[in-house]
Amino acid sequence: MQSSRRRFLSHSGMLIGAFGLAGKALADSCDFRPTAKQPLGPFYPVEFPTDSDIDLTRLAGSAVRATGDVMIIEGVVTDDMCKPIKGAIVEIWQACHTGRYNHPSDTSGTPLDPNFQYYGVMRTDDQGRYRFKTIKPGAYDASETWRRPPHIHFKVGLRGYRQLVTQSYWEGDGLNDKDLILMDLPLEERRKVVINFKDEIINGEKMGRGTFDMTLKKIP
Repeated sequence: MQSSRRRFLSHSGMLIGAFGLAGKALADSCDFRPTAKQPLGPFYPVEFPTDSDIDLTRLAGSAVRATGDVMIIEGVVTDDMCKPIKGAIVEIWQACHTGRYNHPSDTSGTPLDPNFQYYGVMRTDDQGRYRFKTIKPGAYDASETWRRPPHIHFKVGLRGYRQLVTQSYWEGDGLNDKDLILMDLPLEERRKVVINFKDEIINGEKMGRGTFDMTLKKIP
């Protein structure tokens, strides 16, 4: 329902604030090394949608939710001294539940979801936190011999820091250890981008919730 979307958006600041202590703990225990860079990929938006808020599961003005398993992905963006970065721009884009992107270069022929947003953007809060509500994307064929596992693309930047382009993955997915992009990362870097999503009830709705913290390198 549209009212549930409004509740999520209107209370998003409060919801992030509720995890303030967790966010601080994450920042306190962060890794000094910048998050692994991964390819931008061919499906970064050509045109940015008018509706690009933090809830990708419903389009503005629609009462119909996108098809798929609902997920919350959240985390803290820090610098390479483990200091939270306020005001960093966090962008995400991904495929819908069928594994298709809303992009002219995706000619897979699988159906688009007319109720899915595909792209979202926000700025981190005073403690470097971000939060998106989305769905678990479907896997898709990148070539005749390569099927990509479910993943979300991220681009994170702020003046004074090196821009980060990366991807996050679902822990336990059987395609992970066959993915050419993920497996190209060193083991320690690979572990940081594979996320454990745990089922929770949030605002009366069952969804997975996972934490993906990211570290940007300061420009000297």
